[in-house]
Amino acid sequence: MPKHLRSAWNRTLFRLATLLVIAALGGWLVGAFWQVLAIGALCVVAWQFWRLRAVLRRLTARARLQPAQGDGVWNELDRLLHRGQLGMRTRKRRLLAMLRAYRAATAALPDALVVIDRSTQRVQWFNKAATTLLGLRHPTDLNAPVNQCLQPLPMSHWLSAGRNAEPMLDATSPANPDLRLNLRLIPYSDQYWLLVARDVSKLLRLEEMRRDFVANVSHELRTPLTVVHGYLDMLDADEFPEWKPILEEMQKQSNRMTQLVEDLLTLSRLEVQDSLTDEHIAMGSMLATLRREAEALSRKRQTILVEDCGDIDLWGSNKELHSAFSNLVSNAVRYTPVGGTITIAFAREGDGAVLSVRDTGYGIPASHLPRITERFYRVSTSRSRESGGTGLGLSIVKHVLNLHQARLEIDSAVGQGSTFSVHFGPARVHRRESALPLPQSLTA
Repeated sequence: MPKHLRSAWNRTLFRLATLLVIAALGGWLVGAFWQVLAIGALCVVAWQFWRLRAVLRRLTARARLQPAQGDGVWNELDRLLHRGQLGMRTRKRRLLAMLRAYRAATAALPDALVVIDRSTQRVQWFNKAATTLLGLRHPTDLNAPVNQCLQPLPMSHWLSAGRNAEPMLDATSPANPDLRLNLRLIPYSDQYWLLVARDVSKLLRLEEMRRDFVANVSHELRTPLTVVHGYLDMLDADEFPEWKPILEEMQKQSNRMTQLVEDLLTLSRLEVQDSLTDEHIAMGSMLATLRREAEALSRKRQTILVEDCGDIDLWGSNKELHSAFSNLVSNAVRYTPVGGTITIAFAREGDGAVLSVRDTGYGIPASHLPRITERFYRVSTSRSRESGGTGLGLSIVKHVLNLHQARLEIDSAVGQGSTFSVHFGPARVHRRESALPLPQSLTA
């Protein structure tokens, strides 16, 4: 106990004891000892109850009451309560100021924020942007089912995924069909979800403009490049020995630019394509073709190996998958030094299948792996130019695999080579000896 409180407590006890002693002496002098002592004790109890009433009054009063002056224990209690009330009011004002600041910040955000109760899936709170982007109205939609408020968005199936819910990309706004939204579900506590909706209409229009620009420019470049390439083929380098190195370099760069234009056109076509004409792909013939292409590109500078499980094929677009596999194989040949080994393997993976291309090349640093499928991204610019790559191969591979509901995994270490694995789900696989019809999951 602090010294000043102990001193106040002692003073109070001394005063009470003194009052009782005086009452006892007075009762002894008048010959009514017990009666006067009882009256003194009752006065002490009444005084204590009166001071207790004052404390309760302070605790329940809305007005700010000044503490009583004095040095007794009740006065110390009064001052402590007054100090606690002042501190509580200060903290309350600070919390209210923070709450107002947070409300102002959420109101200024361009993104819609909606707090959803996880157990009842009802709207608990939303900011101003949620009215513009999602059509929520205050207070009508407070505590209303989120499925009802955000129709026609498929909220039930999406919310049921919880922490595993993928962002809902390019969703149409319930408030304005012209707006395109990116929805993200954040489970920020055990009781609530935070739904974040962002207007991506401008980004999508810019992306569409970019695709159209690249496609149009690539298409327009095709004709002049064909003319230049044709005239270069007509020139005989043997007739102009002094021009031979120049003509060879011009033909090399012309071929490279032609390949770049073709890759850009292919990528532009894949970006706008949302379905495929599926067919039976004989993987035995596919692997044989990939081996011939790798050997032609390698010119016996590397060893080409093929491993085939021999009992399954794929459903999909033969042209597109050949383009993707060929890109992986040609990359392995380009970036594997002389004497290295390239292994093309196709095998079962549970109910699915996996095609992998392993090489003993330079390897890829781990910092580059997250971005390696981006268009024009190069791990080493100088080495890519020497190999003649366009920087679009893996981007084409990614888009082709997305159309086949497949995924690309890359495992690489510097100096130890790389493994590019393409994983297909069960719907894309069937046994070679059974001519099965195309699965309904792919034709739907």
